[in-house]
Amino acid sequence: MSATTRDDLIDTFLARAGWGDGAREKLPGDASFRRYERIRRQGESAMLMDAPPPQEDVRPFIAMAEHLVALGYSAPRLLARDAEAGFLLLEDLGDATFTRALASGADETPLYTAAVDLLIDLHRQPRAAAIDLPPYDDALFLREAHLLTDWYLPALVPEADIEAARSGLTEVLTPLLAQARVAAPTLVLRDYHVDNLMVLPGRAGVAGLGLLDFQDAVIGPAAYDLVSLLEDARRDVPPDLAAALLARYAAAFPDLDPTALALSYRIMGAQRSMKIIGIFTRLSRRDGKHRYLGHIDRLWRLIDRDTDDPALAPLRAWLAKTFPPDLRRIPETPA
Repeated sequence: MSATTRDDLIDTFLARAGWGDGAREKLPGDASFRRYERIRRQGESAMLMDAPPPQEDVRPFIAMAEHLVALGYSAPRLLARDAEAGFLLLEDLGDATFTRALASGADETPLYTAAVDLLIDLHRQPRAAAIDLPPYDDALFLREAHLLTDWYLPALVPEADIEAARSGLTEVLTPLLAQARVAAPTLVLRDYHVDNLMVLPGRAGVAGLGLLDFQDAVIGPAAYDLVSLLEDARRDVPPDLAAALLARYAAAFPDLDPTALALSYRIMGAQRSMKIIGIFTRLSRRDGKHRYLGHIDRLWRLIDRDTDDPALAPLRAWLAKTFPPDLRRIPETPA
């Protein structure tokens, strides 16, 4: 479908929603195929999500947005929808992401504390996992981790034996995934970090945090969203702050062994960082989006920190063999 034709469909969608006369402002995109516009009319504003099929499917977003709102959280409310065409008109939560607040000099401690407190509240809710979502099972964890071997490794060593690398990673990671499941599975938002959290000053408690980008949610280990927040691929979080907030979370669940939680956190951290290195490499080589490559050094530092634990020694050894220091670098961008 041509861009012009899709623009015509957007015009029709907005007209049917009663926003056809609004002024449209394009907003920066993200790492997906989605694009966003802010629509303004008569002192009101709304957000248009354009998620073109078949690359995107808005139905998971719809289900999760409605679920989170029902639980009392500030996900964008749905004003209009055309799921088949991939259009949503959403409540405009503003521009005050945690990222922008931090860039403007906001104190990171209360922001990160509020984000951890929301996870505590979410994981205490019996209804949080009462939604039909895929399980974060071993197959999915391994498929994600294999992005490291499928994209990053051949970008550095074109002649590498990818199947052997995948097999080796599966062998060392599978036993660790069992140790990461230290509590009942819960709702995992999966992209829970400062780019997707918003400051909403007019709302109290957990509703004071806006939630974005949750359409890939699954049911899995509680530690995963803690890792997403505190081991951010795009921003350094002070280790002492991360440790204090992990302890804060553990204290909120006295029946949960804090040592087991810490191990789950490190396993999830290593898996997530390996996955994201693969994703950032894929974005560069497949989609021509090279700006994410600059975060790879940080991700290797996080992997080193998470695997510096006797329980993760097999994974650390596999990484040392497959990715010695001279291979832990930013891949060259395609010509």
